[in-house]
Amino acid sequence: MVKIMKTLYDVQQLLMRFGNYVYFGDREVELEFMADELKEMYTSGIIDRTEWSNAMTILQMELAKLNRKTM
Repeated sequence: MVKIMKTLYDVQQLLMRFGNYVYFGDREVELEFMADELKEMYTSGIIDRTEWSNAMTILQMELAKLNRKTM
């Protein structure tokens, strides 16, 4: 059963389930790295399309929030 993710924390938990701990000290770099990792996990068949799509939507929203703050 696929757990529906709602927050960035949920995305981080998904990545941590597969041994990916992300902390660089730069939020934008972290979000981009998470997106890259999720893409790799999806293309490798580790996660399904629903998980990938849901997680990417959350990451895109977080990037948009971050970009609004820096303007």
